[in-house]
Amino acid sequence: MQVKSADQTGAALTTLQRRSELLEALRKFFWQQGFLEVETPLLSGEVIPELNIEPMCMEHKGSPRWLQSSPELHMKRLLAAGMQAIFQVTRSFRSREQGPLHQSEFTIVEWYQVGDDMLAGMDFLDQLCQAVARTPPAKRTSYAEAFRTHAAICPHTATIGQLAERAAALEISAAAGLPENDRDQWLNLLLAFQVEPQLGRIEPELLYNYPASQAALAKVVQGDDGNRVAQRFEMYWQGIEIANGYHELTDSAELRQRLTEVNRHRSAAGQPSLPLPESLLAAMDEGLPDCAGCAMGFDRLAMVALEKPSIASVRAFTAD
Repeated sequence: MQVKSADQTGAALTTLQRRSELLEALRKFFWQQGFLEVETPLLSGEVIPELNIEPMCMEHKGSPRWLQSSPELHMKRLLAAGMQAIFQVTRSFRSREQGPLHQSEFTIVEWYQVGDDMLAGMDFLDQLCQAVARTPPAKRTSYAEAFRTHAAICPHTATIGQLAERAAALEISAAAGLPENDRDQWLNLLLAFQVEPQLGRIEPELLYNYPASQAALAKVVQGDDGNRVAQRFEMYWQGIEIANGYHELTDSAELRQRLTEVNRHRSAAGQPSLPLPESLLAAMDEGLPDCAGCAMGFDRLAMVALEKPSIASVRAFTAD
C-alpha cells in the first residue's frame, strides 16, 4: 500500500473540491439554458455497435446485458418521445481502456437540443466550456484544414498509398495489423500522431466536417469544397479530445445500414457482432426530431482545467 503524506492528501482533497465546483457550474449552465436533467439506464439489453469501442457485457437471467458506453441510445428515445433539451451527467463503461486519458469507467456529460444544427452545437459547446472551465473562445478548424496545416495532405482526396507515404515521411510507424486497404485507419493514424497533438495548444479548438466515411451517427452533407462530409465536431484542448458531437442522423433506415456495416467490420476484425438497438430504431421510425447532440469526457475537462497530468488525478478512485 502506498502511504501518502498529509500534504499529498490535502492536495488530493482540494482537487476533488475543485472538481465538485466544476460539476456545480456545469449543471448551473444547463439549467440556465433551459435544459432538463434526465437519468437513463446504465445496464441494458441493447447497445449501439461501434467499431473502436468494446462494451462491457454481463449475463442476467440467461440473457446478455451491456453496461452503456454512452447514454445516447436512451436519450434519443426521450427526444423521440417529445423532450426538447436534455442533459445527463452519468457513468460510462468501455472495456480494455486504460491510461492517462482512459479509464474503463468514467464520467460522461451528454446533451441534446432539438432544432440545433452542427454550427449551433459547436457554439453551445464553446459557451459551456467558457462558462464552466473559464476557457477563451474556441478556434474553429475544418478537418481538411487541420490535415493540410499539420500533415501537408488533403484527407478527402488522398489515396491510401499517399497517406501511407505521408506517415512514413513523418516517421509514424503503422501499428501491427493495420489494414493496408482501410483508408480511415490511415487517417486515424495521422490524426492521432501528427494532427491531434497540435490542436488547441493556445485556446480550445473545434474540429469539424469529418470525412463522410467517419460519420458514425451524424448527418452527411455536401461540403463547400465539393466533398461529402459528416456534420461531426470534436473539441480539443491542449492536444486532448474533450468532446464529440453531431448534427444527428434522423433516418432510421440509414442508421440500420451503418450499424450493420459496423458489425461487418467488427466480424472481419475478430470482434463479436452486437445486436442492433431495435428500440432506438423503432423510436426513429416514429420520428426523431432534427437536433444536435454532444458527449463530453468530464474527467478530461477537469484534468485540463485543473492542470493535472491524468484523469486519475482528478478522481477519488480508479479501476485499480
